This record gives sequence, C-alpha cells and structure tokens, in this order.
Amino acid sequence: MTDILNRIGAIRVTPIRFFGFWAILFALVFSLTSCSDDLDVQQSYPFTVEVMPYADKIANGETIELRFEIKPEGNYSNTMYTIRYFQYEGNGSLKMVDGPVLVNNDRVLLESMTFRLNYTAKSSDSHKFLVVIEDNFDSTPWEQAFEFNNNDSDDNGGTGSLVVTPINPGTVTPIGK
Repeated sequence: MTDILNRIGAIRVTPIRFFGFWAILFALVFSLTSCSDDLDVQQSYPFTVEVMPYADKIANGETIELRFEIKPEGNYSNTMYTIRYFQYEGNGSLKMVDGPVLVNNDRVLLESMTFRLNYTAKSSDSHKFLVVIEDNFDSTPWEQAFEFNNNDSDDNGGTGSLVVTPINPGTVTPIGK
C-alpha cells in the first residue's frame, strides 16, 4: 500500500496533467449527471373529428345517418375515445350503427376511429342536440351542435339550411354541407 502512495507522490504535476485531470473529472461528472432514466412518452394528442355531409331536414319517424372520423395529431395505441350527447330540443333517439342506443348524457366507448350514428326523430318539432367526443387523457373534448328542422316547415324561405355551430373552433374541423 505504501508503495502505491509513494508512486502517486512521486508523479510530477505539470500543467498538462493538472488540466487533464480536471477535464477527465468534469467529463465523468457531466456524463453521470446528464442522463435521465425518465422517458418522455407523449400519450395525449389533440384530435379533430370530421363529419360527413348529411340531410338538414327530418320528419317524424325519419332516420338520418351521421358519419364521423376521429383524426388525432399523433398516435398512441392506448388512447380510447368515448361519445355522449345531450338533446336540448325535440324528441328523438341517437343510435350507433351496429351498436347501442345512446342514452342522453351517458358515455359510450367508441371501438373505432370511424363510426356512424343514426338519429331518428320521434316528434314533428325541430331537433337540436350536442355530440361530445372525449379521449381518456382529459384533453380538450370535441363538441358539435346539430340542428334539424322539421321536414314539413320552411323556416328559411325555401333554402332549408342546416345550422352547425362548433363549440370550440380551435379543435373542430367539421366537413360542412
């Protein structure tokens, strides 16, 4: 042991060795402290929903099909989307094609990024409802109001236009009629 200490003591310290020692020590400390075991994995991506064109008038007992496609800005395999709706005017039912009838303001899991809904009017009034699509990461939900006029009335001077009002236009890209 004393032989090792004598050898270390006999080493002549030159400026090159002095700065070389500190450069190696700095590089070692820097390399050990700059690494992080945490991976930055983004799970939540903003998304938009495209709605295909649809009819703007509906009669009692008539069904209109609404086609949707969710378009996220990124891809994370564990993202799940849910849908819910709130009907605030008229009387009707909203049903997923090949799926359940949606209950007002209850969430239903979407099994695909593209899906279709059938709205069936159960009154001769005008119909208004809000569709909300959310992901499982509590990002900004997509919302869109749908309004259908009675097939027998002509409120717009014969034009029969549909009013689609996006609630949060920063995340909505509906395909208009």
